[in-house]
Amino acid sequence: MSTSRSPSSYLTLSPPASLAPPFTAGTESGIVGSSAAMTRLRQQIRRIGPHFRTVLVSGEAGTGKELVARALHRMSPASNGPFVVCHAAAIKNALAEREATNGTADHIGRLMKRSARGTLFLERISDISLEAQGRLVRALTQHELTQSRLDTPGRTDLRIIASTEEDLKTSVSTGMFSQELYQRLATVDITLPPLRERMEDLPELATHFLERFAALYGRGVREITDEAMERMQKHLWPRNVSELEIVLRNSVLESEGEVLELHHLPSFAAANQAEQSMARASKSVRLQDVIEHHVLRVLKDCGGNKLRASELLGISRSTLYRMLDSGISGESLR
Repeated sequence: MSTSRSPSSYLTLSPPASLAPPFTAGTESGIVGSSAAMTRLRQQIRRIGPHFRTVLVSGEAGTGKELVARALHRMSPASNGPFVVCHAAAIKNALAEREATNGTADHIGRLMKRSARGTLFLERISDISLEAQGRLVRALTQHELTQSRLDTPGRTDLRIIASTEEDLKTSVSTGMFSQELYQRLATVDITLPPLRERMEDLPELATHFLERFAALYGRGVREITDEAMERMQKHLWPRNVSELEIVLRNSVLESEGEVLELHHLPSFAAANQAEQSMARASKSVRLQDVIEHHVLRVLKDCGGNKLRASELLGISRSTLYRMLDSGISGESLR
């Protein structure tokens, strides 16, 4: 059962790097895995960290986008400054609660001040509406203009990292995401692979979580049987590393001896069948369905205002009416 969060819970301010918990022992950036993909990722972080201004981190849920953002922050000259996390829901709330034209821009402006000489992490940037995206672009433009007028001692030296679970290049091409905002954020684009595409890292990840949770909960478990490891390697891990972390946490709590066995793991059979069905279904999605979904999303964002929606979609109002008349259900707007 999902639980709701208050608006303030979508915004967190992390301590400077010197006060934050250290990265995982034995890893350079807290990113576990020896696969070619993870080796390249650590090389990217080392290369980009000292110089970046904006970075876009893409990947499925649970692949470690915030972990990468924190690693970049710690590699940057701003590592002693704050790391401020802003969930897309906070921007949505600012837009909903403030009717003034520049309400969202004011909210972003305050976030930028809180992130001064640090890093602002915009989580799930693809979730905000086109209207909010436009206001974010204006806030970023205003920030750049302000900074260009300051002498070097007064510059805030702000760095921005945004994360997304969507393919923003595709979203831009279909009009679902602002091209200008994408170009501003994706000066560097890092894409994280799902766990199912780097399964050679699973034993190392499993051992990492086993050791962490055994120490945390005072358990004596020290190894995983071959049968348990084989079961985990057959799973598709739809929630990626975050799912593996939860499974190992619960399995360590279930274990009583020194060995984590097959019966300590959950049953993955039903989940695998559901995942395969979803994968097959996703391949049959029609382009028309994608377009209709986008039109409905924009209409909802505009509160049903068809004139405003047609402007954001870049089509005439008559074209929008024809699209609605051709089969998009008005019930979907409620």
